[in-house]
Amino acid sequence: MVRVLGLLYSVLSALVLCAPASAQEKTLADRLTPLIKAHHGKVALAVLHLGDGVSYDYDGDEVMPTASMIKFMIMLEVYQQVAEGKVKLSDTVVLHETDKVGGSGILTYHFSDGASFPLRDAVRLMIAYSDNTATNLVLDRIGIDSTNRRMTAWGFPNSRVNAKVFLGSKTSVDPARTKKYGLGSTTPRETVKLLAKLYQGKCGDAQATKDMIEHLKKCDDKDVKLRRFLPPSVVVANKSGQVTDVKTDAGILYFPGGPVAICVMTKDNKDRRYNPDNEANLLIGRIAEQVYLYYVKIPKK
Repeated sequence: MVRVLGLLYSVLSALVLCAPASAQEKTLADRLTPLIKAHHGKVALAVLHLGDGVSYDYDGDEVMPTASMIKFMIMLEVYQQVAEGKVKLSDTVVLHETDKVGGSGILTYHFSDGASFPLRDAVRLMIAYSDNTATNLVLDRIGIDSTNRRMTAWGFPNSRVNAKVFLGSKTSVDPARTKKYGLGSTTPRETVKLLAKLYQGKCGDAQATKDMIEHLKKCDDKDVKLRRFLPPSVVVANKSGQVTDVKTDAGILYFPGGPVAICVMTKDNKDRRYNPDNEANLLIGRIAEQVYLYYVKIPKK
């Protein structure tokens, strides 16, 4: 009997060792679902491995408010118009006192009336510092609705910017969507597909692709979402957003085992504090951490 049991144990052990890694380890759903269920608010997310195309989502087709995350899509449109010869990154943008709006950024608080700089720098400020005034100057140059037409043509109809920042009552191209979603809307699945499109070089030539990804790598989110619990070795190219009960972040995580595109969107959050330890900020960080732990490959010594 002992010999039989020993043989059975050996067979079972061999089967376990031969089983695929996914059968032995926690799936992404196993890792992420408890975090999502414990959150006090609505969560939608999507994950796409940019190497093998394997994806995971939780309510990935849910249309959600973006807050400043929509600035990623605006950047894509700028570079499309550059490629088409409609604008140049060297075009001069002039800041007037009447252009200044509140919220995130540095133009409103640190630049004087009449300051001029290239469109390229306005885009950098829009992404790196989520500058609201810079965003509006960019939209003045490319048109508010141009991003929406582009996204629809590309097959991303829910990725839309509704108005200039803090000027929805005066500039909205879709008052109903402005009322429902604020500055912009998208779905997690559309966003990770857009990140994949950028990564694959399908949003511009090699230089434009490099420039846009570098802009995203400079994202300076003081409340740190996706990057929060990741090792310093992980490079993150992202654009985040937040207003009252909305916290969002989307980007590409570069690490051994990646790269991975990820988009986490939350709304109706009970915790509405503008604070790094806001529950939604921590949730986004923990989700990114689990995605990293799921995919990471530890180099052999």
